[in-house]
Amino acid sequence: ERNQADVSEAKAGRTDLIFLIRFRHCCLLRNQRCILAYLYDRLLRIRALRWEYGSVLPNTIQFHMSAEEVEWFNRYKKSLATYMRSIGGEEGLDLTQDIKPPKSLYIEVRCLKDYGEFEIDDGTTILLKKNSQHFLPRWKCEQLIRQGVLEHIL
Repeated sequence: ERNQADVSEAKAGRTDLIFLIRFRHCCLLRNQRCILAYLYDRLLRIRALRWEYGSVLPNTIQFHMSAEEVEWFNRYKKSLATYMRSIGGEEGLDLTQDIKPPKSLYIEVRCLKDYGEFEIDDGTTILLKKNSQHFLPRWKCEQLIRQGVLEHIL
């Protein structure tokens, strides 16, 4: 507002204000670039949360997000789900399954929390109790590893 007032005065004939107007304008443009860079970085981090935590964010993370960021996350989640359903045939293709290429199809895991029954593709039901160890298909338990229920034993 002060810059606009000085512009009006400069048009009226006060040429000594031109340098001050230019300086303020450059400061405003710099601040705008910094804010846009911060918002873009935050958007990239929120997008990465979908790949790291899945479609449901923990409350501790969601607490630190604004309403607009939560809304953007939900729209991104829906868009990604629609895309994954559209590729890979009838059931779709879960792109979040193997973030890193697997070295083996089965891995040994230790249960960190009581989770309950867990069914794998062949119909076998496994009881996941705290401190129990299992040899499971990687793709089936990767989400539970990210959620902190299972721990990959190396």
